Amino acid sequence: MADKVLVYSRFPKTMMARFAERFELLDTGGKQATEVFPPDELGGIRALLTAGGSPLGAEAMDLFPKLGAIVCYGTGYDGVDLKAAAARNIAVGHSPGANAASVADIAMTLMLATTRRLLVADQYVRSGDWAASKQSPMMRPQAGMPGRRIGIYGMGEIGRKIAARCAAFESEVGYFSRTKYDLPYQYFPSLEALADWCSVLMIAVRAGAETQHVVNADILKRLGADGYVVNISRGSVIDEKALVAALTDKTIAGAGLDVFEKEPHAPGALTALPNVVFAPHIGGHTLESHVAMQSCVLANLSAFFAGKPLPYGVKSA
Repeated sequence: MADKVLVYSRFPKTMMARFAERFELLDTGGKQATEVFPPDELGGIRALLTAGGSPLGAEAMDLFPKLGAIVCYGTGYDGVDLKAAAARNIAVGHSPGANAASVADIAMTLMLATTRRLLVADQYVRSGDWAASKQSPMMRPQAGMPGRRIGIYGMGEIGRKIAARCAAFESEVGYFSRTKYDLPYQYFPSLEALADWCSVLMIAVRAGAETQHVVNADILKRLGADGYVVNISRGSVIDEKALVAALTDKTIAGAGLDVFEKEPHAPGALTALPNVVFAPHIGGHTLESHVAMQSCVLANLSAFFAGKPLPYGVKSA
């Protein structure tokens, strides 16, 4: 008999196909587990599959008295209460670095689209204004990548791949993270110092309570009128109200966003602005990334049911 795994978050069935070959999946469809399955069935659940950003606290964990493993699909695990899991001897796993390349790619895409005003240029062609030789102040020359100062907040797997890509574009690269690494990039002792130095702030830090709204009005002001912010981390890292204000009053020049505070709802005050480029949290949404993340999930679940430590366990859990 196949081991049972509760699918706690809502996932497309195509993303669950590989797991269904190995395990018996109890899919909640994103609903409360108690609404879909009887208590006696939930009482026997030993492993749970979730999206890293889905809230999963102590009260939810207590619905599954035999729960021994929470496996996150993707690199993030910010929705999981790690202290509550540790107190209940529940191992937490994720997929570290599995989607780093694709997330770095979308970061670069957002940066280039924003700084070179690609959406404005697209509309300039579609509207016929270019053919009509109609002048547009939005089409004035913009600074290119050579010599541009790119600041990266967070130097994990994703941050490093962003840095390498920026360096290939002949940009200067600096970074701030909790740890100073032996890397060929300038290290800054604080986020404030990094924001003062750079013209593009790339947010690649892991989300958590300590980074909640850390990119606030002060940080945005430090970027300056020619500054841009690109976020491929989590929406919680930026104070969205402060961002709307900074974009509206031209405190900064623009933003590129793949994530938002309350997904899938991007606030209207933000989407109404012409100096922002959006993506619907698709940073890790490539075929290669999904295969890699699924392989990590399979390895974590297989190890757990075999009585072994999770190969991709969250270290602080």
